[in-house]
Amino acid sequence: MEFTKLFTQTEADRVHEASLEILENVGMLVRNEKALSIFSANGCRVDMETKMVRFPREVVEKAIKTFVPNYTFTAQDPKFDVTMPGDRPIVVTGSSAPNVIDPKTGEERRATSTDIANIAYLINELPGFDVFSISTLADDAPEGQFSMSRFYPALKNCKKPVRSNTPNMEDLKKVLELGILVAGSEEAYRKRPFINHHYCPVVSPLTFDVESTEAVMYLTEQGLPVYGTIVPNAGMTSPLSLMGTLTLGNAEFLGLSTLIQMIRPGAPMIYAVLSTVADMRTGAYAPGAIETGMLQMGHTEMARFYNVPSGGYIGLTNAHSNDAQSGYETGMNTTAALLAGADLFNMGGLLGSLMAFDFGKAVIDNEIALMLKRMKKGFEYSEENLCLDLIGKIGPGGSYMDTEHTLKNMRSIAVLPKVATREMRRRWEDQGRPDAHSRAMKEVNKILIKPNKSRFTEELDAKVRGHFPGLVAGDVDWHL
Repeated sequence: MEFTKLFTQTEADRVHEASLEILENVGMLVRNEKALSIFSANGCRVDMETKMVRFPREVVEKAIKTFVPNYTFTAQDPKFDVTMPGDRPIVVTGSSAPNVIDPKTGEERRATSTDIANIAYLINELPGFDVFSISTLADDAPEGQFSMSRFYPALKNCKKPVRSNTPNMEDLKKVLELGILVAGSEEAYRKRPFINHHYCPVVSPLTFDVESTEAVMYLTEQGLPVYGTIVPNAGMTSPLSLMGTLTLGNAEFLGLSTLIQMIRPGAPMIYAVLSTVADMRTGAYAPGAIETGMLQMGHTEMARFYNVPSGGYIGLTNAHSNDAQSGYETGMNTTAALLAGADLFNMGGLLGSLMAFDFGKAVIDNEIALMLKRMKKGFEYSEENLCLDLIGKIGPGGSYMDTEHTLKNMRSIAVLPKVATREMRRRWEDQGRPDAHSRAMKEVNKILIKPNKSRFTEELDAKVRGHFPGLVAGDVDWHL
């Protein structure tokens, strides 16, 4: 598949050179003491008093030479393992929304651990999704169990790769304990680490934080899967220029990547972004804007420059309901990113600028995901697929409907949606004129009333609950 290109080779070279200039001449503010020491020991110019780090060109170029082109998301069930770029597009849920659209009332409310369990099972059963990035927080988390109240119901009900983050090192180590218990041993977990960690250690512009940076360094040292997302916001934390924001974000990616490669050369990474342009009429955050898709396309082109997988939070929406705005913002930006060659799409289920999960939107996004995967599959050129013998046999005025060829291909050539309607208007009217959201919620209900075969066994669940007293129930509980 040929990719859409925005830049000439000369222009891509210049973005790279400009990024090196930023790192060498402007530098980055690094608030984490250990990171400062690592940078200092590996050739960067570090001012321990101001915490400013400047990166000589040769230091960054040395790190780039150790980049690797693949990244694997490992699952509890090996059949769900996916690797970029070969399995692209890898479709992931949006994550960490504080709220959920209540499936009964339609009102926005705080999300709970039960919501996470329901979402985990739903994503496990929707074929368009490859990775469950834990979609919400859990407002019912007992004290001291903020992260456990998210990861436990997620892992308990979803056999696909699970991805999220933790607020501090104490929580991170508890989550790793949970992974080891589920795997059966530390050796088994290290062989197949099915929890994938994600942080935003770089705060634009050009600043490393403390806790997220600590987590990224620890996981890199341990050889466990982790990557970071770069999040410049044009007009607020980056220049109000697409090229300026692209270049600043590229410099931040290189700064983070240099730290990771200093710790473990050859560590797999993703060039992941959520680069946006603020709506300067109000200062509103605008992840659904078309410029988010354009910036993703630009970052993806730079990822190919460095030969690393790319993607991020693309296909989000500012819409507060599962409406036309939600559909066109998600559809346009994900299609743009796919055509540019992006591998990873954090796109599923969130409304209101990442603030609320909606079950119906997740099902609609599943159909968008299946369409993206079909588009990636392309035309499958072959002499056989030209169908010359069949065309000659049927001839002018014939019908292909009852041929063996049509029967063989009827389920594989075209995406057969469950939400989008293709019926005649009269039949649609007879059904009560259902809109896309109501059809999507019917699909949600069909899935969540079924017995959950992906759930932990009773023995494993008892072991986990015995090790972590006071855990939330973590069970699917669906009554629509």
